[in-house]
Amino acid sequence: MSENTSNDSTHSDVNPEESAEQALSDAVEAALQSDPINDLTLDLQRLQADFSNYRKRVDRERIEATEVVTAMVLSQFLGALDDVDRAAQHGELTGGFKAVADQLTNTTTKLGLAKFEDINVAFDPNIHEALMHETSPDVTETLVTKVLRPGYKFKERVIRPAQVIVSDPETTSESNE
Repeated sequence: MSENTSNDSTHSDVNPEESAEQALSDAVEAALQSDPINDLTLDLQRLQADFSNYRKRVDRERIEATEVVTAMVLSQFLGALDDVDRAAQHGELTGGFKAVADQLTNTTTKLGLAKFEDINVAFDPNIHEALMHETSPDVTETLVTKVLRPGYKFKERVIRPAQVIVSDPETTSESNE
């Protein structure tokens, strides 16, 4: 009887081992076949997304750098544009000088330089530099009443604020008391 017992235990030991080995082998094969492919696919997708984000950031930075350099170059022309405006105001803009002045103005406008010199608009310290303040009973808010030197913008960036005279509303005697 002892032989049967040991034989039975040997049989019972072999079957679970074979099935355990088979299960382990199947798991290893499945892991080897599916995990590396999925892992590599996920890694590739991450790298593609990282590269796409990098390319977008570099493009944005390139555009910003180009705009900064363009604004710096255009700011060097502001003195010449001021001289052209003064010559036009005094009637001295004639002949060949007028053609050069027109070309200079057209080129800077095409590049995106915009001049602003509006009067009777609300004073905005972001685009105006107030050189003088006056008071007036005719205004209810601080308004630009005269432009001494025009301002310039490139895209939405102020290159030079306009130098202006502003009118503030008069204060009534009730508010002083």
